[in-house]
Amino acid sequence: MVTPISPERAVKGIPTISSAAINPQGTAIVFVRTKADADGKKPESQIWLCDVDGGNQRQLTQAGKANAEPVWSPDGSAIAFVTTREGDQPNAIALLSLGGGESKLLTNHLLRPGDLQWSPDGSIIAYTVPVDPDNPEEKPRDPDADAPVRITSRADYKQDGLGYINDVRNQIFLLDVATEERRQLTSAKHGHLRSRWSPDGKTLYSVIPNRGGITSRFALIDVESGDTELFGAEEGAIGLGSWSPDGSTIFLSGDENTDFHSDYYLFDVATKSMNSIVRDVEFTAHGFVFFPGAPVWLSDTSVLVTGSSRGKSGLWTIGVTTGSLDEVGLWEASSVGTSTSNNRDIVVQTTNSNHGYAGIATITIATGERTVLWNELEEFLTESPVALWELVSVERNGFTIEGWLYKPADFDETKTYPIVLDIHGGPQGAYGYDFNIFAQVSATNGYLTLLSNPRGSTDYGRAFATAAIGDWGVEDWADLEAILDSVVARPYVDAALSGVYGYSYGGYMTSWAIGQTNRFKAAVCGAPVFNLISMYGSSDLGYHFLKHQIGGTPWTNFEDYIKHSPSTYVHNVTTPTLIVCGEADDRCPIGQAEEMFTSLLALGVESEFARYPGGAHPFIATGPYTHRIDFLERYLAWFGKYLGANT
Repeated sequence: MVTPISPERAVKGIPTISSAAINPQGTAIVFVRTKADADGKKPESQIWLCDVDGGNQRQLTQAGKANAEPVWSPDGSAIAFVTTREGDQPNAIALLSLGGGESKLLTNHLLRPGDLQWSPDGSIIAYTVPVDPDNPEEKPRDPDADAPVRITSRADYKQDGLGYINDVRNQIFLLDVATEERRQLTSAKHGHLRSRWSPDGKTLYSVIPNRGGITSRFALIDVESGDTELFGAEEGAIGLGSWSPDGSTIFLSGDENTDFHSDYYLFDVATKSMNSIVRDVEFTAHGFVFFPGAPVWLSDTSVLVTGSSRGKSGLWTIGVTTGSLDEVGLWEASSVGTSTSNNRDIVVQTTNSNHGYAGIATITIATGERTVLWNELEEFLTESPVALWELVSVERNGFTIEGWLYKPADFDETKTYPIVLDIHGGPQGAYGYDFNIFAQVSATNGYLTLLSNPRGSTDYGRAFATAAIGDWGVEDWADLEAILDSVVARPYVDAALSGVYGYSYGGYMTSWAIGQTNRFKAAVCGAPVFNLISMYGSSDLGYHFLKHQIGGTPWTNFEDYIKHSPSTYVHNVTTPTLIVCGEADDRCPIGQAEEMFTSLLALGVESEFARYPGGAHPFIATGPYTHRIDFLERYLAWFGKYLGANT
């Protein structure tokens, strides 16, 4: 019998690769490899180097267990990176010469810096770090002192993963590499992300996030004076920008209406005007906080962009004067990044796929030829083979609804299997061809696991992405039922043993589903949105996100909030339900899970509530190993109790 992927191996046994960057000469790639430390208790991140063909891999950093964000100096002789060491100000920026020797700490902060960017002449590193205006000296808090009273007058006073932040925001610093002196350039009440130097080194382009990053503008900041000009619509979102070679324009992606589907623009620096270049592309643009990858100027008239389409990752070139759009390549993988050498002939990306590989890929821009340099999963999968899968789809109300049906590695079509419907977050999220560890654990432990992209998902164009706005739980849920019905009709599916799982918006949809139907024998509901009215005022994003997604506020659109709240239909629930939530979740606050659990108990529905102390919204992927393992074990145990599995 094939060995399934256990929760412990899933969490501790899979190394990950990130932050791949090719040197200016195009001969070497620096990257971050993260794996469990020697004790197997925490992740450890070290910086590695390899040749451009993936050979000659060697570890560059030895000190510290949290080294990240390596960036090449303009001449390729050194790497700057972020590291955590011991001390009162443990977070540092370090410099490592490729000529040999140990890394050198250039400056330290109390909180972790990021977004390192070398100036064109290599003399200065611009970076961001959270700055507390009430603690400008960055003194550690006295652990014996009483916590100070918290007073705020702003709506965005908290953020998931950070907790209460009030006026603490990322500010830009300039670090002189030779003298190691630093200067704080900005001090605004807004944050700064992903700064980019102008070719003459006099101006910085910076993304200005608002409302927890759901909306954003951009700023042009004078490097000498710090004078700042803001651009972009208040209700829109701006992505990473890239300066043209002559510095006269900036190419960027933008979402004018927060509909989670971007267009491309060219900003004229002299006239301060924004011109639309390409609209309504059939892919989701990367270049935002969660999918970094700045556009790359290939010439004075052509720009390379990255994105995803129907679950696949791709590269496209855009003509900035003609608006032409040409596909370089589209692959069944999840890939991130647009690192190029000075001659702009290849692109380097981190990549992984449900085909069973992960690592770094290089793409030759002229031909679209793609090479995965090595498979980081090779050793892991020798013990536990990858789950089998197939693409499935149904046509419904003018849309094609796609999904991925994962099967046990030793799947036998003459047998019958229980099935779990897995619903993604968002709603403007998407499943694709990535190595989804939750689906892998579920499927290799005996459950057919169906991941689907109902309307509201990204990757299928603007009309599809916006179709769930104002209609949560109605047509998108009908899409999910339709594709589930098409799969359940197969002879190897035990229709009587169906389960449902979802996290975040998937948690909303799970709590919605069990109030609409009794078809499921068990449910696992992660970080649910249960009551839209209380969610509006308690989530770090609710006051803006729900106003846009549901329509208006609870007092102006009360009936819509009630109509689309799972709490309204909870009296219909009979499905045994496991509820999972992090206690420090500010995105889908634990109060939502508490309301749901209390209601189910009052109704006599068999329920359990797993609470994870200190857990922010994404704790199931980024939290402590013990919590992540516990979550996966409870997932398997709950479905095992009610569905069983042919393992």
